[in-house]
Amino acid sequence: MNSDFTLAIHSLSFLALQPDRMSTSDAISESAGVHPVRIRKVLSLLKKHGFIKSKEGTGGGFIFALDLSEVNLWDIYKITSEGALQPKCPESNEKCIVGANMQRVLCSIFFGAEEHMGEYLKDYSMKEVVDLVNKRQ
Repeated sequence: MNSDFTLAIHSLSFLALQPDRMSTSDAISESAGVHPVRIRKVLSLLKKHGFIKSKEGTGGGFIFALDLSEVNLWDIYKITSEGALQPKCPESNEKCIVGANMQRVLCSIFFGAEEHMGEYLKDYSMKEVVDLVNKRQ
C-alpha cells in the first residue's frame, strides 16, 4: 500500500473537521508532515473523483464535497492504491514448474487478499474515521 492512501485519508479528515471553511494544501501538508506538492497530488486525485471541491485565489482552498458517511476507506483505496498488493515477480525460468507458475499463484493469492481487505475497508466510512480522530481530543 502506498502513502497516497494514508495521505488521502489524512487530507479528507482534515477537511471534514473544518466543514465551514476552505483549507489550503499548505495547512494540510503541515498537518500531515509532508511537502505541499505531495498533498496537492493527492488532493488533485480526490478532486478528480468528486470527494472534494476547490476554489482558486484569495480565500480559496479545498473543502469536502460529500457526506462523510458516503465515503468509505475502500473508495479511497481504489483510487490511490488498487493493485498495490500485486506481487513483483522477477523473470523466472519458464522451464521450471515453480518458475513457470509462481507469478500466477502469487497473483491469485494477493488479489484474493486485496478483495478481503476491501470488504474490511468498506466497513469504515470517513465519518467513523473522523469520529475516531475526535475521540483522541
